[in-house]
Amino acid sequence: MSRTRIRARTLAAFGGLFVAVFIAAFGAAFAVAAAWPARTSGFDELNRARSLAPLGSETQCERYAGLPAGWRDDPKAGMVHLHGGTFVLGSTRGYQDERPAGDGRTRVGGFWIDQTDVTNAQFAAFVNATGYVTDAEKQGGAAVFHSPTRAEMDARDLAWWTWVKGASWRHPQGEGSGIDRLMNQPVTLVTQADALAYARWLGRDLPTEAEWEYAAKGGNEGADLDTAPRNAQGKPAANYWQGVFPVLNTNDDGHVGLAPVGCYAANGFKLYDMIGNAWEWTKDVYTGAHQSHTNGDTAAVAPSTRRHDTPMVIKGGSFLCSRDYCVRYRASSREQQEADLPASHIGFRTLLRDVDG
Repeated sequence: MSRTRIRARTLAAFGGLFVAVFIAAFGAAFAVAAAWPARTSGFDELNRARSLAPLGSETQCERYAGLPAGWRDDPKAGMVHLHGGTFVLGSTRGYQDERPAGDGRTRVGGFWIDQTDVTNAQFAAFVNATGYVTDAEKQGGAAVFHSPTRAEMDARDLAWWTWVKGASWRHPQGEGSGIDRLMNQPVTLVTQADALAYARWLGRDLPTEAEWEYAAKGGNEGADLDTAPRNAQGKPAANYWQGVFPVLNTNDDGHVGLAPVGCYAANGFKLYDMIGNAWEWTKDVYTGAHQSHTNGDTAAVAPSTRRHDTPMVIKGGSFLCSRDYCVRYRASSREQQEADLPASHIGFRTLLRDVDG
């Protein structure tokens, strides 16, 4: 059979085969979910007098300039405090590498955490203050997503990923592109080292996988954590892919690519975009059942001369996670990403641990 016919059959199968496989694997994971959980058990009194981000709707996120109130005056600007607690790390409803160890009960200490992903505006302030040069700028490019044509799909695997020369956080689509009108979006095309450099500039750190997941679950342990996030009206409650990946995005959530931070309602801990929009770096090395990237391993399109780095855990899914080809728009989702590989669907948020743990 010709390569073209094989590709055509693959495209045609997206709507049937993958859906059937994932529905079988996840059971009720694709039912319409209820609104985001309202429980606020970890969201404590330290937040009472603080000015929280005025976000949670399309109007509010579009108006947001990307810098939280008190930026650079308040050392915890844009953050909320969560007291420590015990929760189930992982899920029995997802992929093999998400399975809890034992009963999964995991304890985390208290910490402050960014309400949103770090924005282009915040990262720009860091670069302007320090002169920091990111890994993508040093490497001369990064892995960038685009929706491929049928001809591109026929021509090569992972046609939706391309190593774009000149791509960096400043130039997300390569030379000639910019972020002047995107300052309220998550900064992407940054590596784990870039994220750590920003965090340490503010005296903070990246979250561990357990800390990140505790925050993402928002005090909820229900089955709805493993469903496609939708609100009470049945509309997508996060920025993820609706349609046939990677060729058709129906835009039900209102955003085809990255969205500004905070366009959707916060979770039970008043945190925005823990699910979807951009994957987020953690400080943990990836271990467990090593599954390949189901939306295409970005390392495959990097220059052949590039040296492979340690795989780290990223969390939360992105605007590319779909029902038929990823299913990682869930709090327990985890993926691996080489620490020094910049990509257009990965950002981060920072954390400040309580001194007493």
